[in-house]
Amino acid sequence: MSTDVTARTPAPAPPGKGGGEAPGGLLRLMLDGLRNNMRRFGMLIALGLIVVLFSVWTDGDLLLPRNVSNLVLQNSHILILAIGMMLVIIAGHIDLSVGSLTAFIGAFAAVLTVQHGVAWPVALVLCLLVGAVAGAVQGFMIAYFGIPSFIVTLAGMLIFRGLTEIFLQGQTLGPFPAGLEKLGNGFLPETGPDTNYHNITLLLGIALIVFTVVQEVRDRKRQQEFALEVLPRNIFLLKLLAIGAAILVVTMLLASYKGAPIVLIVLGALVVGYGYVMRNAVFGRHIYAIGGNLPAAKLSGVKDRKVTFCVFLNMGVLAALAGLVVAARLNAASPKAGLNYELEAIASSFIGGASMSGGVGTVLGAIIGGLVLGVLNNGMNLLSVGTDWQQVIKGLALLVAVGFDVWNKRKSGS
Repeated sequence: MSTDVTARTPAPAPPGKGGGEAPGGLLRLMLDGLRNNMRRFGMLIALGLIVVLFSVWTDGDLLLPRNVSNLVLQNSHILILAIGMMLVIIAGHIDLSVGSLTAFIGAFAAVLTVQHGVAWPVALVLCLLVGAVAGAVQGFMIAYFGIPSFIVTLAGMLIFRGLTEIFLQGQTLGPFPAGLEKLGNGFLPETGPDTNYHNITLLLGIALIVFTVVQEVRDRKRQQEFALEVLPRNIFLLKLLAIGAAILVVTMLLASYKGAPIVLIVLGALVVGYGYVMRNAVFGRHIYAIGGNLPAAKLSGVKDRKVTFCVFLNMGVLAALAGLVVAARLNAASPKAGLNYELEAIASSFIGGASMSGGVGTVLGAIIGGLVLGVLNNGMNLLSVGTDWQQVIKGLALLVAVGFDVWNKRKSGS
């Protein structure tokens, strides 16, 4: 009885799926994965390169524990604004009023606490409510009256700047109560045995690494269940390793100084919360829908006016929080506070991957974009670069980021 040997001979395994893989093939697979996901990882890689370059140029001063802590404190308000601005840009709009609203909230908080003796927790809540009202008014005019967001928020920029001058009468007002001042300058308390490190910060860093890894693995499994494209396994493992290493390095640097700043905990909660909303919640998907294709979103039953209204209301609340952080850090309210903050937040969003046409962007991308600008500012200050050249370099960085977005879309379209 003859046997068909050909039918019994196993076919060679495809690359990466059993049967081993040559080192050259593995490297090629990793490079292809990075190339295909350059939009997602381009700015993250750029941030790493910028940190390395400035660390070398400043002889390591950039990564000193004290400087890393100052970097967080100095840029926290921009990162808070960038989160809200990213949502606005994803929805296909823009907000030019956030810098002036930030200054106005700081002035309002100073009048309440310094001049009228209002308890700082009450003042904090009132300031957030005022920010919500300001954002709601602008959102209502944009969503239900159909006035372009550029015009409405430009008017808001002028109005809030004028109100700031009126409230402060052209003078700096302070200092703030100690409880509110800690929001911008405070650190987590020290506790536990003497380990030469800040114990709570170490525990939070380890917890953040575990949370991030679990969340990334869960998201990958969910994408595979819905037959969506995922990163190759080797690229995914490399991504987890890089994220874990970055968190660990920052944790050790902060823990070797005074520990994690309080505002960093607030910022971390915002990133986790807004990241979840944009990835998993219906509201987040609706924001992407109206920014990506408004007519199709309307036909799908998305309440575009309500979503737009809520996006600007949210931006008002985050601008108020940023205003409190800035005022608390300076320990005073100034008529000149908040200048160009809206441009910094917009630049952070675009550098972090937002698209001019809307419908594209992530909360983490906004944070990465804000950190790129923050590291550039801090590094150039350490190198004593003049403010004139700093503006030029930041402008070029924004131009390169937007140009990369345009190039990437054309490449995808072709």
